[in-house]
Amino acid sequence: MAQNNAAAKPAAQASGSSNLFSILVVPIAIAIAVIIYLFIMGNPANFEGGDTNNHPINILGIVYKGGIIVPILLTSLLTVITFIIERFLTIGRAKGAGNMDTFVKKIKFLLETGDVNTAISECDKQKGSLGNVVKEGLLRYKAMENEPSLDKDTKVQNIQKTLEEAVGLELPMLEKNLVFLSTIASVATLLGLFGTVLGMIKAFQALATAGSPDAAALATGISEALINTALGIGTSAIAIIMYNYFTTQIDGMTYRIDESNYTISQTFAAKH
Repeated sequence: MAQNNAAAKPAAQASGSSNLFSILVVPIAIAIAVIIYLFIMGNPANFEGGDTNNHPINILGIVYKGGIIVPILLTSLLTVITFIIERFLTIGRAKGAGNMDTFVKKIKFLLETGDVNTAISECDKQKGSLGNVVKEGLLRYKAMENEPSLDKDTKVQNIQKTLEEAVGLELPMLEKNLVFLSTIASVATLLGLFGTVLGMIKAFQALATAGSPDAAALATGISEALINTALGIGTSAIAIIMYNYFTTQIDGMTYRIDESNYTISQTFAAKH
């Protein structure tokens, strides 16, 4: 129990830091997006005659013409990029050192030969979520070997419970913040379509002008529609691709953890 409490403290501290990070990302992204939109894209140097009401002369000016939805979409894009980097770092640390399949095979071999202490040392070298879970199971495995008062089934159940608790501490941190990617994957497309509708409304208003249509207003409306569509679809595509990539990586780690857990409990049952 003391080991589980000791393991829970770092996990709780990591969870608190991660929660603070998640809370701060969106407001910071909003501030950066507004600054980029107003002072970089909206720089008069990006427009003919130094006037933002004139035609843009580069890509920054063109995107600026996308209207008020652009900073919202930029916020979504910055948030996606931030959480992609954060998940890469977190999952990279969780994988630990070396090849996970090789680690699993080594643990199986050491358990079959009865060398539990060396298996625990290998977990310390692995330094990942897989190593952390397996180490907790092996420590309980070793403790149950020296527990004469319990029958075999009870011992196996204790090992399995310890492994489940260890998994419960590790996996939530792997899946954390993926909800942002899945949400933005849907919302960014809708925001892009909303910006498209606003742009088309302006375009039709220009066509409805009495006499000859206002060509400048028509072009602005169409530009706004297309820019918002492109930003929305692009942001959504990045979020979907990376969400699927991360979930695949987590599923692979989960499979290896389950395989190791099964090996530990079944080996104990077979040898004792």
